Amino acid sequence: MSEYADKAELIKSKLQEREEFIRESWVKAMEARLVRDELVKCQRHEGVNHLENCKWLSEKYLVMLKENRVKGYKKIDF
Repeated sequence: MSEYADKAELIKSKLQEREEFIRESWVKAMEARLVRDELVKCQRHEGVNHLENCKWLSEKYLVMLKENRVKGYKKIDF
């Protein structure tokens, strides 16, 4: 019986890890969305000077686009 309990516990822990990983991935993606919204507000507010005044937000958004993608728990090599 303990062998089956060990396997069941292993499966439960693996599913919990997957869920936490995906949740964190979505949180990072939503952070990028918030930065994008702030960038749009900044560009609308600054008008023609948005290239200078909102540059830091656009750079931050570009970095977040590269790093904060929603990732699944499986790795597929191509």
